Amino acid sequence: MRRFSLELHPDKTRLIAFGRFTASRRQERELTGAPETFNFIGLTHICARTRAGKFLLARHTMKSRVRATLHALKAALQNRRHRPVPEQGRWLGSVVRGYFAYHAVPTNIPTLDSFRTQVARHWLRALRRRSQRHRMTWERVNAIVQRWLPRPRVLHPWPEARFDVRTRGKSPVR
Repeated sequence: MRRFSLELHPDKTRLIAFGRFTASRRQERELTGAPETFNFIGLTHICARTRAGKFLLARHTMKSRVRATLHALKAALQNRRHRPVPEQGRWLGSVVRGYFAYHAVPTNIPTLDSFRTQVARHWLRALRRRSQRHRMTWERVNAIVQRWLPRPRVLHPWPEARFDVRTRGKSPVR
């Protein structure tokens, strides 16, 4: 690194205590608060507990990514507001499906559900601004949203299930 005069960023490159025993070790050292979290590949990784009290790696979409995506969607909806509702619905449904395809990991479904709700709110505002006398009520918009926007569901397995691959013989394909 010296050869190219490179440095590590102090906020981005550091060791943090993370894992199954982090919370108990923090209590032994009399530190308050929850273990640290970190952002990696668009998800915030969190030390959590299951209902049974076991360790759980919780992953949630980074808040900055949610905000940036909603901001971009709001601007795009403003440009498309006068297009027919089915055309808007097809486009918005594909955008939301693509977002869910990446972020639909276990423990992230509540975040994706709130994302869908915010998309519906932005769509309602865009539809209400199509004329001076809007007739868009939440009942009508909910019917449109149910028709065009998919509900979030887990699309990716738990991390330990992903690495438990069975093969026949030496071939990684079979």
